[in-house]
Amino acid sequence: MSDLSAALLRLDEITRRLRRECPWDREQDERSIVPHTVEEAYELADAAHTGDDARLLDELGDVLFQVYFLALLLEERGRGDLAAVADHCHAKLIRRHPHVFGDRAAETAGDVVRNWNEIKREDERGGEIFGRIPETLPSTLYAKKVLKRAEGAGFRWKPGADDPGGRLLAAVEEAIVAGEDPELALRRAADRFRERVEEEA
Repeated sequence: MSDLSAALLRLDEITRRLRRECPWDREQDERSIVPHTVEEAYELADAAHTGDDARLLDELGDVLFQVYFLALLLEERGRGDLAAVADHCHAKLIRRHPHVFGDRAAETAGDVVRNWNEIKREDERGGEIFGRIPETLPSTLYAKKVLKRAEGAGFRWKPGADDPGGRLLAAVEEAIVAGEDPELALRRAADRFRERVEEEA
């Protein structure tokens, strides 16, 4: 057995043991555990942006455990398991990369993104422009998804609204056009302001 296989098997075993023997873990379901999953994802993002590899290693482990735990909940209901999760992901990656596994050309990263978005629109949204967008996304990420999906269908945001929401949507569009993630751009701006206040206080 490879080191990777052995390590993943050990994680599977401890996840199952915690589910059986830990009172807190036994009480969890996907609704109660997912806030922790979201928190771990944010901590992972923070570790990646700070360039701290030790933290990145730690946070990746926390997110991986969340995947194992949620897959175990599916297994308990007879609705899937970790193998099904991995197989589904494998098939999706092949389907979304026809320039690698099929006959569609993609010379640039932009071509890859266009192909990906077209395939995703057909796969997940049945050709609908927007489909389901999670209501729990932070507002800037929700706005980014709406703008990107509209653009993929040939619609562009036309600034003009002078209410605060319209100005915020225009700012999100400006960040996208500049190649920035609006959530990260806003966070960086807030951090710069915070640092300035701390220096001047």
